[in-house]
Amino acid sequence: MICEHLQPIEKIIQEKRIKEKYRGPAWSNNCREWVYYECFIDAVSLSQRLDLDECVEIHKHLGTHDGSEYGFYCNEHHDGIMGYPPEMMKGKIIVK
Repeated sequence: MICEHLQPIEKIIQEKRIKEKYRGPAWSNNCREWVYYECFIDAVSLSQRLDLDECVEIHKHLGTHDGSEYGFYCNEHHDGIMGYPPEMMKGKIIVK
């Protein structure tokens, strides 16, 4: 289960019935529960709209061979909610 700091974001995504691609430990031992969704998460817009805890930060990774991701990361629990990065958002569902 995703930490309480990221649950408001996940609730918004789930209410839109966006497909979940993966849930579980991600690419590092420093990751606990990471969830990947088939959408672009407008993290800037959601950050401005929601009262997120200070431990939640916007995360962006543009990989060359290991994939790309964009969303939110919780520094306290090492959980993440990710979607496609802005560079890949053409034709994707946008959550804001």
